[in-house]
Amino acid sequence: MGKYFIVDSAILPDVLVKVVEARDMIRNGKARRITTASKAVGISRGTYYKYKDRIFAPGFSIGNRKAVISLKLKHLSGVLSNVLDQMSSVKANIITLNQNIPIHDVASVVISFDMADMEIGIEDLVKKLNQITGVHDVRLEAVE
Repeated sequence: MGKYFIVDSAILPDVLVKVVEARDMIRNGKARRITTASKAVGISRGTYYKYKDRIFAPGFSIGNRKAVISLKLKHLSGVLSNVLDQMSSVKANIITLNQNIPIHDVASVVISFDMADMEIGIEDLVKKLNQITGVHDVRLEAVE
């Protein structure tokens, strides 16, 4: 993962603290929607989405996070196996995998995985996957 610092919230811009408050409202059931939580704390939905995966309150389990990536794979033997081998080598724990049939020799694949034990950051994993022969258009779709 990236570099982390413990910082007194008194020196953070208010908007970052409000993002954590909005996420807590959603997690605790005080707000059912991001729009409702964002309005309640006084930020826009765009601000929430911009920072939600970058700021966490103490006690938030960074090591138990999930992610979803999508990939386009050339219809060649071993490409998916190479992707899974690469993910395994950095200790990404695959939860689900959905592969569609190839159309025009390209198959779309969506993989959800646990990042708890990953040895590198998600950005580095995306770069490594993009370097595999036959892999095109790796995208990070979501992080929880």
